[in-house]
Amino acid sequence: MGWSIGFDVKWHRDIGYGVPAFCDHPRCHATIDRGLSCVCGNDPYGGERGCGLYFCGAHLAGARSLCSRCRNRRPPFAAKPDHPEWIQHKATDPSWAKWRAGHPEFASEYSVTREASGR
Repeated sequence: MGWSIGFDVKWHRDIGYGVPAFCDHPRCHATIDRGLSCVCGNDPYGGERGCGLYFCGAHLAGARSLCSRCRNRRPPFAAKPDHPEWIQHKATDPSWAKWRAGHPEFASEYSVTREASGR
């Protein structure tokens, strides 16, 4: 099994090293991926101590790769929305056509996002 693309039922979003994303730290705009090297807790979905959110190297620390909230045993940050590059890929790539056909709400949500951004 690969970790290129999967789905996180806790945070309700796509994960994996094939998924471009923003660092989930609220004051960071770094582009990362949602692969294992960026997950808080160093394990899929966060393991025993992590929240399972995804951070750039500046916002993960220690052997367990924990974010500041998890290191201090505080509630997690809010998850950031999907990266525009990932939304565009899911909305237009032929490999996602079958998935789009089964999820018409994505097309509606994407068109609203596109109109709001002027694209």
